[in-house]
Amino acid sequence: MVTVYPKSNEDTTAAQDLAGRIADIYGPAAVGTGPEHIYVGGAASANRDFTAAVSGRLPLVIGLVMFLTFIVLMVLFRSLVLPAKAVVMTLLSVLASYGVMVAVFQWGWADSLLGFHHLGHITNWVPPFLFSILFGLSMDYEVFLLSRVREYRERGGSDADAVAFGLARTGRIISTAALLMIIVFLSFLTNRLIPLKELSLGLAVAIFIDATLVRLLLVPAFMRLAGKWNWWLPGPLERIIPVIEE
Repeated sequence: MVTVYPKSNEDTTAAQDLAGRIADIYGPAAVGTGPEHIYVGGAASANRDFTAAVSGRLPLVIGLVMFLTFIVLMVLFRSLVLPAKAVVMTLLSVLASYGVMVAVFQWGWADSLLGFHHLGHITNWVPPFLFSILFGLSMDYEVFLLSRVREYRERGGSDADAVAFGLARTGRIISTAALLMIIVFLSFLTNRLIPLKELSLGLAVAIFIDATLVRLLLVPAFMRLAGKWNWWLPGPLERIIPVIEE
């Protein structure tokens, strides 16, 4: 058994790269074609394996969450356009929050203001957790807004007036709820654990973007331009999709 002490901390990319080189290059080269095997243990190797597992499953997690969200919204609002719009615009909020997390926790922008020194990487479990949590929260806003829009439209109002009605009825509530969640998430920045800082800042930024630029600006603008196409559903789907009574 050989003990190797890396120059970097065990949770850094450099230490994980070293564990990978030992397992994939140096070890097989030392063993040759014999029956022996090289096993690499330790925290750096475990972090490398866990990061590979998370990154390998992340596309599946994103695809599954987006697909299930699309199906639920399609059944609820009997439309193909609205669910697709909701999924794409929520994904924009997630990507924006990922960008902020990289800038702060990987590149070190303003890390001194948040009371920590950046490690040069994002904790591997934070991105999938943030994605799943944010999609659940953002869909609350989406359903709340679209329900009021549909409510006015079913009363005989025009599509343009329905969008204005839905925004007027839900805008203040959505903004207030988002503000409360942002305050709660930002309060976790006082914690000393950097992964919690990453998750809290990412959620706060994503909720801010989702409740302002997305729900109160992009969504109404898209629905206003789309008009009657917001509620488009092919005939075969309309016959097989169950009707959800409120």
